[in-house]
Amino acid sequence: MDLRQLAAEIEPISSQYADKLGIERDDTWFLLKLQEELGELTQAFLMRSGRARTKGRTADELDAGFREELADVLCHVVLMAHHHGVDLEAEVARKWLAWKR
Repeated sequence: MDLRQLAAEIEPISSQYADKLGIERDDTWFLLKLQEELGELTQAFLMRSGRARTKGRTADELDAGFREELADVLCHVVLMAHHHGVDLEAEVARKWLAWKR
């Protein structure tokens, strides 16, 4: 998956969401939204791993919720990087892939 292309596809969706709710997507919003999504991922993980109440959800629903929250966190990382003009692919290559053998 090309992260620049992903950013181009999800940016309008995030913008439309914010416009509909009257939200200003400033620096603080991008950070707090990412934190919110990380909290939801944590909750989904805890429910899926039996460390929190499942709220009557089946194992399949818990797995689906976990996958959805992972996607939300990824998309909000990509949105935040896009907002700040950070080339995530270049940064991953510099910080992580430089260690490849």
